[in-house]
Amino acid sequence: MTIASPPSLTENPQCRDWIDLSPNGRVTLKSGKVEIGQGIATALVQIAADELDVDPDRFDLIAGHTSLGPVEAGTSSSLSVETGGQAVRLAAAAVRSLLLDEAAKLLQAPKTELSVDNGRISVGERATDLTYWALAPTVDLSAPVLGHANPKAPNERRLVGTSMARIDLLSKVASAGFIHDLDLPNMRHGRVLDPPARGRRLVILDDTSLNAAFPNVKIVRDGSFVGVLAAREDEAVQCMAALRMCAQWSDAEGGPHSLAEAIAADSSSVEEVFCKGDTASAEGRVVRTEIERPYLAHASIAPSCAIARWREGCLEVHSHTQAGHDLKSALAMAFNIEPAKVTVIHHAGAGTYGHSGQDDVAYEAALLARAVPGEAVRVLWSRFADFALSPLGPGMVVTAEAKVAAGRITAFSIQSVGQAHVFRPGRGGTVNFIAAERLSAPPPKGIASDVPLSRGGGADRNANPLYAIPNVHVSKRVLHDLPYRTSALRALGGYANIFAIETLMDDIAIEIGSDPITLRLSHLQDKRAATVLEEAASMAGWPGVSVEGEGLGVGLCQYKNRSAYCAVVAKVMCGEQIRLTQVWAAVDAGEAINPDGIVNQIEGGIVQSASWTLLERVALTGDAVSTHDWGSYPIMRFSEVPEIEVRILNRAELPPLGVGEAATGATAAAIGNAVRQALGIRIRKLPITRDAVLAASAS
Repeated sequence: MTIASPPSLTENPQCRDWIDLSPNGRVTLKSGKVEIGQGIATALVQIAADELDVDPDRFDLIAGHTSLGPVEAGTSSSLSVETGGQAVRLAAAAVRSLLLDEAAKLLQAPKTELSVDNGRISVGERATDLTYWALAPTVDLSAPVLGHANPKAPNERRLVGTSMARIDLLSKVASAGFIHDLDLPNMRHGRVLDPPARGRRLVILDDTSLNAAFPNVKIVRDGSFVGVLAAREDEAVQCMAALRMCAQWSDAEGGPHSLAEAIAADSSSVEEVFCKGDTASAEGRVVRTEIERPYLAHASIAPSCAIARWREGCLEVHSHTQAGHDLKSALAMAFNIEPAKVTVIHHAGAGTYGHSGQDDVAYEAALLARAVPGEAVRVLWSRFADFALSPLGPGMVVTAEAKVAAGRITAFSIQSVGQAHVFRPGRGGTVNFIAAERLSAPPPKGIASDVPLSRGGGADRNANPLYAIPNVHVSKRVLHDLPYRTSALRALGGYANIFAIETLMDDIAIEIGSDPITLRLSHLQDKRAATVLEEAASMAGWPGVSVEGEGLGVGLCQYKNRSAYCAVVAKVMCGEQIRLTQVWAAVDAGEAINPDGIVNQIEGGIVQSASWTLLERVALTGDAVSTHDWGSYPIMRFSEVPEIEVRILNRAELPPLGVGEAATGATAAAIGNAVRQALGIRIRKLPITRDAVLAASAS
């Protein structure tokens, strides 16, 4: 049987790239995908344990260690299970096959008569003393995975499909699970002087009096980059506060007054992404919408943190990066050393939803550690830096237009406009660390390019509607003339594009007098999409009882048009404030590896999307981010979290699909459509606040 090779096996084709058998009776599972709260560590162990017939508690997981684990793409785009999980399944199946081949020779028994229970091999009903670990010294795990993999059939799996307890929670509950808790011997503490905005340069820094005031603190400077090192963290904090008082920065640069103004002034051109049929000549009355998403912050509860150490010309970095190998390459480029001399070791961070400040702080720790070879240096970003200097999720304007005739959508056009959604370190042949821009000899900054649709898309992610429409045109404009730093934030352009598409679908339903779910179902040929939509509607009791000030709204998404399906129905109450009270979600992620993990991901996506949709907006003043704290950037509080019900449509016979970002766009659309039903007012400029409602009602 020919088995398709997931991308993760391309650079890691051998069994030993993924699995080792320890002499002490344990299994070492290796992965390039990392735990960032999504439960992937548990899911990967479940997959491997099932294929090997070894209990999960005998596994040790090495994840995100660039020297000890496989080379895999970053933990992003909801691909950990789709690609990394499939590679683990094939590798574990291949290792099992190799071990049983050896056992069959020693036991002189047909391989088909052998079975395994927690690593111990039986022949028929007869248990033997032979174990995987006894066989390991004579089995060559350099064998190719694809030459030996024969994974179990779905009905043979006993762990996959169950809600196995999370393996990463115990250490986190015990206050030792995060990089912020890591304490290496004789570790120094560093802080970095934050500029008011990206691109500003130091004009004056009179630090002559600080040597006497802080004799135990080392000041490191290169151009406009300034950092301090101290044995005690409080000394580093105090010295940095004093340095901040001594610093004068260059004046602010200009910036647009609005996103619409920025779009009008930008020199970028329109790029056609997808075209089917002829939208221009299609017949029908036009229904149009234009939505605006503001710039969004990652807003992690704890700021970015990293530890670095130089030893004999080699760099070791502890980081909560999502892309360890990308960070490794960028650090090697930044310090002009061979990539083999850089090791990145992953540790969990507090809320990672894409490319925030975790890579930048790793570079800054390495810069400071270079001044004290052999010593570990821990750098913790300020809250200011995490808001003002780390990459933002780009603001977007999405325009969507449909033509409708005889109750059918005959044509659909959409254009998404905003800055690039991914500009991680190393991309485009440049280091992309913000502190590198402040050096006396800064490296080239480069120009961000958007993610191509073949890799899921960036500004155009999920812009191609899931519905069966004969004429479709999708385009985008990627803005390059703005001073703001943007990169990957959960779902990328999918959040705004799904919001726009599903807003338009409801507007069409209103225009032609159709029920919103009936309209959607009449345009769906994908049965899996139709099923999750019907399930979510049933869960919510659609269309519900009409109550003044209350509304139900729906949103539908298949993430990236190829990963998990998610339908969301939201209920809102609109009084003095808009309150999201209940959410129902149905999800089809193919084979459900860990149902509880899927529920957690959907719930988390709903809560974050609701926070974006109802509350969050980064304020910009000229070239600077003027949102610096929780007072100016509110996020959803525990008291505001709605009741959430998630139902999984498990399809064990189908491949597992990425689920982590499937709920974001559908949730936003469901909330917007619920507000429209409750108030009769369409809010097209996010977030949907009381002020936004008043502005829309006055227009």
